[in-house]
Parts: sequence; structure tokens; C-alpha cells
Amino acid sequence: MAREGAGLFAAFRVLGRFSGHVPHVLRYHGRHREFYVAVAVGRSVHTYNVKKLGIVAVSNTLPQDITCLAADRMLIFASYDNILHAFARNKEVVHTYEGHKARIHLLQPFGDHVISVDVDNVLIVWNIQSEEEYLQIDFDKATFAVSALLHPSTYLNKILLGSEQGTLQLWNIRSNKLLYSFPGWGLAVTTLEQAPAVDVVAVGLVSGHIIVHNIKYDETLMKFQQDWGPITAISFRTDGHPVMAAGSPAGHIALWDLEEKKLMCQMQDAHSTAVAGMTFVAGEPLLITNGADNALRVWIFDGPGGTGRVLRSRMGHSAPPTKIRYHGQNGKQILSAGQDGTLQSFSTVHEKFNKSLGRGSINKKKSKKKGLKLDTMALPPITSFASEVAHQSDWDGIVACHQGYITCTTWNYQKTSMGAHKLRPEEFSKHTPVDIYATAVDITSCGNFAVIGMSTGQVDVYNMQSGIHRGRYGEETAHEGAIRGVAVDGLNQLVITAGSEGLIKFWKFKMKDLVYSTELSSSPCGILLHRDSGILGIAFDDFTISVLDIETRKIVRTFSGHHGQINDMTFSPDGRWLITSSMDCSIKTWDLPSGCLIDCFLVDSAAVSLTMSPTGDFLASAHVDDLGIYLWSNRSLYSLVSLRPLPADYEPSLVTPPSTCPMQDMDVSGDEEACDEMIEYVSPEQLGEQLVTLSLLPESRWKNLINLDIIKKKNKPREPPKVPKSAPFFIPTLPGLIPRYILPEEENDRQSKVVNLGVLAQKSDFYIHLEEALSTNEYKAPLDLLKTLGPSNIELELRGLAPEGGGSMEVMLSFLRMIGVMLNKKYNFELTQAYLALFLKLHTKILSSEPKLLEELSKLSVQLEETWIHLQALFNQSLCVLTYMKSALL
Repeated sequence: MAREGAGLFAAFRVLGRFSGHVPHVLRYHGRHREFYVAVAVGRSVHTYNVKKLGIVAVSNTLPQDITCLAADRMLIFASYDNILHAFARNKEVVHTYEGHKARIHLLQPFGDHVISVDVDNVLIVWNIQSEEEYLQIDFDKATFAVSALLHPSTYLNKILLGSEQGTLQLWNIRSNKLLYSFPGWGLAVTTLEQAPAVDVVAVGLVSGHIIVHNIKYDETLMKFQQDWGPITAISFRTDGHPVMAAGSPAGHIALWDLEEKKLMCQMQDAHSTAVAGMTFVAGEPLLITNGADNALRVWIFDGPGGTGRVLRSRMGHSAPPTKIRYHGQNGKQILSAGQDGTLQSFSTVHEKFNKSLGRGSINKKKSKKKGLKLDTMALPPITSFASEVAHQSDWDGIVACHQGYITCTTWNYQKTSMGAHKLRPEEFSKHTPVDIYATAVDITSCGNFAVIGMSTGQVDVYNMQSGIHRGRYGEETAHEGAIRGVAVDGLNQLVITAGSEGLIKFWKFKMKDLVYSTELSSSPCGILLHRDSGILGIAFDDFTISVLDIETRKIVRTFSGHHGQINDMTFSPDGRWLITSSMDCSIKTWDLPSGCLIDCFLVDSAAVSLTMSPTGDFLASAHVDDLGIYLWSNRSLYSLVSLRPLPADYEPSLVTPPSTCPMQDMDVSGDEEACDEMIEYVSPEQLGEQLVTLSLLPESRWKNLINLDIIKKKNKPREPPKVPKSAPFFIPTLPGLIPRYILPEEENDRQSKVVNLGVLAQKSDFYIHLEEALSTNEYKAPLDLLKTLGPSNIELELRGLAPEGGGSMEVMLSFLRMIGVMLNKKYNFELTQAYLALFLKLHTKILSSEPKLLEELSKLSVQLEETWIHLQALFNQSLCVLTYMKSALL
């Protein structure tokens, strides 16, 4: 059974995705006078301005990942599988071209047309506006498999095709004629690029050769060779320097001097994967490159020797993140450790605040000299880390342990680099054992100490400032099995350790003494402590989760429902929810007070790590084989979400992961109407016949009724307000040369104010309803009328019930009977007390002299006493239970 309505978390956006294997496209906007670069990232296209490399637009997502990208002056063309789309305004799809039977792998905009080639060797020329096929050419794969496509500059209606066989063909698209065949060089063509000179084209070959060829005379002008494999991209400088750049699968870039016909310089490790796209900005010494290592870089050529340096870059993890955690309490930075060995910080606010803390290294100085590819000093990827902001400006605030490695490293967030200390036990200072490694780390809330658990079962404490070993828990080892988790409480009183043998142990942080040990039902695979509430989440190898209260040291909740290894857990900031992710591709939210599952959804690939924002607004997740960090917004903060337990037969639905731009929560209102659970609760008039029920009126309507005369006296002005004399429009003047104004004469005659006593004689609605109620005994109408009035009007109505105010004894009796009915029915209890108190205060003399009214009052007195004794007993009972709960030790 699938629950109606949306879940607790809504897809928001993805962080840390900047580039893929698809070459970028550079565009010039004439009106803005600015260059823009479009990059395919997953299913959408990002557009950045070259000036600041700030993201200016994100396209709508396509059904599948984009595999090919091109652009003309107005549109961006993107294809996936065998379908081609055209985006307008960098955002919405305006044209779709369907007709290919196989995957499109080459695109070339061509005036009013766009040319696409698929892997089955079919070339189609499309009319951009009408979306119709203008021309289709089928090539024989055995003799001419199209591998590169170019429209030579100034060649009207002509395109140049390169093949895997090494031959080139020049075609006239308009007349559908083969104009010329170039014999080639016997090697597959990987790329074609127009040179700044007319008729000259650079041809990149699979062997690493670059041929600069004149296609008008079929003459080779010059030939270069790289040793790094096939040529992946070529670009020419157009700012007055005769330089050609060529990319390679190794991530290196070679710069060739075209005048000297020799290699000018090399830019090694420009990317850690193949250089996918490379473009020189027209007329500027800027080179833009992107690669599958999730990096987009702008290089500037302003140094000696013609080499480039990185001017601006946007980069994320080049291999999937393995562990993510929010850093600090503001919920704006997420620390992420990836399989590429780097530790990075991603901002949830803006990409410009992202920063990389670099790769872990045994010796930083030596590894810098060796370069990226030959770095034997690089440490394995980080498997677990802990961070604290308390002293991060004074010393390192992050401690991390590495895959299969004994040494733990420290990192400095402010310096954005690896820290000063290598934390390892003293007995292994001379040699590095192979089979012993650090498995779990935690850092104290003060940022002074790091607690590290090892695969041998030993747990050590180190000082973060000096890196000195400060002690060990247990005589030799804390546990017999490997340490699966360590946690320090918020006040540095306790250290909690979990061992693979199935024990949880509590130690005194300072004295290192064992306080308590408890056996678990199964072997734990990880623990997580919520420091504020003292709640410990324990994940087990049998896919269950337990929650342990560290005060009572008892397991208070046990959850089961996952069908795969539990990868990670995170608590909500208030400690009410525990959110878990598993290899069964589900993300589940457990409500700790009720002990129920309140939310569950499925994702395409399993979440390997989860972290909840300290401010509670986002849940962040990292997934198997995915470079991005996905943000899910907490819908309970901004809309009505049912937090009822999910039924036993609930089937979770597959949720589409977030794209780069924030998604709008479109159907929130619709869900609320459709879902039975979401109907807003309306409080009844009376909760129960035996219960005392209060009205829903604000306190201002009844609380100060009895003190109204004092309030009026306080608020009374000291002297009556004086009305200013109205000045005439033209102020009269005395005749003469010098203008002098006539003084206004004093008005002595005052208008008398006659009070209309006839108004007081009229009966009010409330009075009439009370008179009618004497015969009908129905007091709902006068009570409803009284509830709508303000305090002053209520006092006026009650004054008017006495004979001197124009009332009668019968109506006063009717009012007392209305109070009696209210006490009997036990509703509007506080109004009853307030109205009766005011009535008694106003009419004490009359009530004491009239026997009928005194008789009614004595009945009311008994009713009031009974009701109050019952209420007082309930209050006392509740107070006793509450006092016992607060004082008793459970």
C-alpha cells in the first residue's frame, strides 16, 4: 500500500557536480558582450560566465544523461541516446528531433540546420525550426565510419568528415554531393579543429599525431606528435600568439609553437582524467578545459615560457564521496571525503564558498615535486572523519582515518590543507604494519582531543594541538574484536566504544577506567551519538538498529525493516528522528518518542552516507558511484506533513534525485487536500460532558473584566482634549499700507450638549434574549451574543440588567440561570467565572436585598464548589505524578 501525499523529504538540489566526459561549448553573447561556457552535467546543462565562472543558468533535466553537446548563437543542442533536443534561453526545451535509430555521438550546428551523426553511421541534417529532416546520408561502416565533424570556415554549405579508417571527405550538404576525398594518414581521426587561417584545419589522430593540413590544396603544413595517446581536443590561440593546444587521455595538455614548429611547453596533470573539451577564448589569453574528473578550469597565459596557470576553477570529487558530515552549527558547509583521496568542503549557499582541503599525503613536500600521477606518497581514501569548530582557528579541527592505514591524519579547515600531525600508536612509529589500521575516530566538543579506535581493539587518545599520545583505554586493548565505533559525550565525561565481538563499553574519559559494559544482541557495524540528548544509535550487522540512552545505559528502542547493510545514520538536531540509509536503496526516518517508522523512500543507487543539517532544514546524502552530494529539504518546516506511523504493508516509492537547480514543491497544496490524514483538526465546542472545557476566546475578552473600573480610571485623561480653532481660508487683514491681521474674537457662547435619554430606555438584544429564555430555558443565544462583545460592552450590558439601569429582577434572575446552565454543562468555564464575578461586583446591594435572587445564588454556590473540588483533585493528582517523575531515579 503506497501512502498518499508527499513524504517528509523533498528533492532540493545537488552539490559538487561541475563537469562530465562531454566536451563543453563556448558561446559569445553579443548584447552582454560576454563569453559563456555550457557544460553537460548529468541530465542538465549548466551555463557559466567565463568572467567569474559563476553559474548563470541551469537547464531543465532530460530523461537520461546527456552524451553530446553543441551550440549556435541562439540554441544549445543536447542529445541522449538517439534523441536530440534544443534548449532556448539556456533553460527550456523548445525543439525535439527524433529519427535516429542509434545513439548520437557527433553534433554540428550549421546555419539554419543542425547535423547529427549516430554510431550506426547515419548522418541527418535537420531543419532547426521545422524539426524536419532536410537530408540523410548513410555511410558504410567498413569503409567510412564517421568519427569527427567540422564546418570549415568560409566554406559555404560544406562539411568535413573524418573517419576511423583515416580518410577525410568534404561534402556539399545543399546539393548532397561528395566534393573531395582526402587519403588521410592511415590512422583514425579523433578530432577536427579549424585553424585561425582560412583553408587550414588541424587533424588529431588516434596515434597522438596532430596534422595541420591545408584542405584547399590537400597539403600538410606541419606535423606534431604527442606520446600520451589519442588527441582528445585541439584549440588555437587567437590573441596574436601562434600557439596550438592539444589535450590527451592522460589529462596533460601540450602547447605547440606554430611558427617555430616545436613543442613550447607542457601542462601536466591539467586534469586527473582525459581532457574532454578545450577552447581558447577568442582574442584573450584564456583557455577553458573540462574533463570527466568533475573539474572546469580557466587557465591564463601571462607567465614566462608560455605556460598557463589556473585563473578560476570549479571542481568537485573526481571519484564518488564516501563520507559526508555537516561542519559547524550554521548548516552552511558540508565536509566530504571521496575515493579520490581528497577532503572537500561544499557550501549549501553558493559555489564560490566551496574549497578543497587537498589529498592526504605521507610527505607533502615530496609529493608536490612528483606530481599527481607518480605520487607514491599519496594516502588511501578517507573512510571516516570527525570535525569540530571550537578551536579550528588555533589548531587542526578535523581528524580522519584512511582505508587500511594505521596512521590518522589531522586537517586544518581554515588553512584548507592537511594538518601538522600524524596520529599513530608509539609502538608502530618505526614501521607500518599491514594488517593493523584505524577504523573509527571522534573528536571532543572542545576540539582538544581525538579518540581513535583500531582494528586490533585498542582505543587511544591524542591531543589535537600537539599530536601527543594522551593515553589508552583498557590494559592493552579496549575490546577483543575490531573497534566499530567510538563516541565522546558533550561534557568529556564518557567515552563509548563498540567492538565487533558485540560489546558496548563506557569509559571515564579522563581516568580511562571502565564504568560499564553491556552485551549487544549482535555485532555492531557502527555507532552514532547525539551529544545534546545523550542518545546513542547503534547499527548492527543483522540490519537492525538499536537506540541506547547513555544516562540509564539501557536500550530504549529497537528498529528493524532494512534488508541490506546499514551504511550510515544521522539524528535530527532535536534528537527526535533517526534517519538511516542501507544497501537496499532505502532511506528511512524513525521517530524515537513513538518508536515508529514515519517516512521511507527509495533512491536509484544506495546512499553510502547521510548527514542532517544542524539547523534541521536539509538532509544531505552521498550515493554509490555518484559524484554529487544531494540535498533533500525537510518539508515539515514549511508545510503540513503527516508524521503518523507508516502501515506494515507500506511500499516506498522511488524518488527522483535532485537536479542542480532547486526543485519547486509543486503539489504540496494538492496533497494536503487529497490526503485524509492531512485534514486540519477542529476542536469541538465541548471535549466531554464530564470534563471542564474552556472557550477559545482570547484572554483580553474576559481576564480583566473585574478590574475594568480600575483600568478606566488609570486610562482617564487628566484634562479634556481641546479642539483647535479652525483657521479661515483667507485670514482677514486691517486696511493700511502695512498688512496687519485681525485677531479672532473670543466666542463666549457655548453650545449645550443634550443627552438623549430615550436611547437608554431601548432594550438591547442581549436583554431581549434573556427575557425570552425565562420561558424557553434556552440560553445559547444570549451566551453567543455575549461572547462576541468586548470587555467594555459586556460591562455595559450587565449594568443594564439592574432596575436603575433600565432592567428588571426577572432579567437578573434569567442571567443567574444562564450561569447555572454553563456550570452544569461544564463548558466556557473561564467565561462563567469572569461574567459571574463582574455581575456580583456590579449588583451586590440588589442581590443581597432580593430573596428570589438570593435563592438562585445559593444554588449557584453549591454548583461552583462541587466543580472546583473536582478540578482541584485532578490538579493535585497531576502535580504529584509530575513531582515524582522529576525526583524519582528511574
